Amino acid sequence: MHLNQIGFQLYTCRDLLKTPAEIAKTLKRLRSIGYAAIETCGTAVSDEELGRIIREEGLVCVSAHQNGDTLLKKPDLVLENLQSLGCDLVAYPYPAGIDFSSSESVQTLISSLQHAGEIFTKAGKTLCYHNHQHEFRKLDGKIILEQIYDDTSANALQGELDIYWVQYGGGDIQAWCRKLTGRLPIIHLKDYQINAENTPRFAELGAGTLDLPGIIDSAEKAGCKWFIVEQDTCPGDPVDSLEQSFRALQQIMS
Repeated sequence: MHLNQIGFQLYTCRDLLKTPAEIAKTLKRLRSIGYAAIETCGTAVSDEELGRIIREEGLVCVSAHQNGDTLLKKPDLVLENLQSLGCDLVAYPYPAGIDFSSSESVQTLISSLQHAGEIFTKAGKTLCYHNHQHEFRKLDGKIILEQIYDDTSANALQGELDIYWVQYGGGDIQAWCRKLTGRLPIIHLKDYQINAENTPRFAELGAGTLDLPGIIDSAEKAGCKWFIVEQDTCPGDPVDSLEQSFRALQQIMS
């Protein structure tokens, strides 16, 4: 992993992105920390304007989280958004409305991912699946995330492994990196901490229990190109949390 492969997920800073000026200010702060890349999510501005701000602040947009329903039902519209942002990866962000106790519901999702993924591939883009803990339930004797990847082609669907949610769901993060060899262009780096109330919480990298050097090594061996830092909730200023995580990655690399 090199410094220019480290990015951040814009969702971490969602409360600092209410206006174009706020977006530019926040991105400038993150660029000054050393971040080179960004993965987007929905903001108060259009993807066209967001893409312009990203480029003006000297960042590279490598991936975008887009509305899941739009992504599956109107991939052509999402392709326009990717063009505006200047990125080749798009992630299905969250399985809203999916009943993970229903084989029919899960198979409908899988078929939709395969179909949309084929459209993105033909356009030179790559569809990735971003997991949470839900997909680590078993259905018909098989872990659902395994079903998703086994029943889609690598050409149509790649992975965006979120390591916090793998841990939360009871999965083995490094084993999942190996399982997705050749199918893992991007990963979400988070840390997992047990708080004073004995419940898990999101933590800055290095402040939790995850074997980050081992995970990064496994991801690299799987062919991962982009390492995206995300922290769903932060104790204070999210930019400060992202800086702490960036410094932890620098230590791992040193």
